[in-house]
Amino acid sequence: MKANFHNGNNDTLMHDIWNPWHGCVKKSEGCANCYMFFLDKQRGGDGSRIYKVKNNFNYPLQRNRDGSYKVKSGEQLRVCMTSDFFLQEADQWRPEVWRMIKQRPDVIFFLLTKRPERVRECLPDDWGEGWENVFFNVTCENQERAEERLPLLMELPFKHKGVMAAPFIGELDIRSYLETGVIEQVIAGGENYDGSRVLKYEWVKRLYDDCVATGVRFCFIEIGSCFEKDGKFYRIADKRQQSVMAYKSGLQYEGRKTEFKLCHPEGDTLFGGEDITYEKQWRDRCFDCGSRLICNGCANCGLCVKKSPR
Repeated sequence: MKANFHNGNNDTLMHDIWNPWHGCVKKSEGCANCYMFFLDKQRGGDGSRIYKVKNNFNYPLQRNRDGSYKVKSGEQLRVCMTSDFFLQEADQWRPEVWRMIKQRPDVIFFLLTKRPERVRECLPDDWGEGWENVFFNVTCENQERAEERLPLLMELPFKHKGVMAAPFIGELDIRSYLETGVIEQVIAGGENYDGSRVLKYEWVKRLYDDCVATGVRFCFIEIGSCFEKDGKFYRIADKRQQSVMAYKSGLQYEGRKTEFKLCHPEGDTLFGGEDITYEKQWRDRCFDCGSRLICNGCANCGLCVKKSPR
């Protein structure tokens, strides 16, 4: 799951990422050392330049030569991983993206935002109480942002809701929100690249314990570049090692199963188990990955084997 989020002219590097636009405007503390800005700068680019990604804008509707969809029924696509889905500068492109999401009721679309205050004005007219194939998540990097964003998360009309504590830069107490039963998933991860701030083990453990107590799925995806446990500091640049250390921490909890009532693209008939055409595949290196609990599986592209065979 962990690879290159950049989707400028290289969209096929990750089969479960759909970036219809690229670039962003920094919003809060969690944006200070944004990986997208860092990676764009390394490539000679500018992360603040916001543009429509033309070659993969319609990725969910793209087909193989045999006429089948490239994105299979039952897959999950993470949307706008190098931007924010509710970014004001993307208002002109979002209606078309909503139409594509509606055209693929057999695919789960994972949306993440630091701008929940903009969501209501950006929903399509036929949204109603929400679409079954949209998994809406807000980022809560610290307690201040949790208190700002989680009340909005509670109120917004979505069938499926989650929390992303990444970059995790301050202790979080969200137990009261977890106890509502509205939140289905919490993802936690440390910060990376230039200026990365420390992630403390006890912060992760507390959030994990609260999720276990309330039956909410918890996934600790990576420790980040700077991690503290029992008074010891660990500085680890390698993201694969960060992920393995998160997995070995034991702070993973499957929680209640999330049921997405997916439909056939051609109509509103619900899928049966035999209709789902996507089956997750795993390589040896996947089994100790911190993201496995929430991962869409391996695309079998072979890139990881070429870079670091195991």
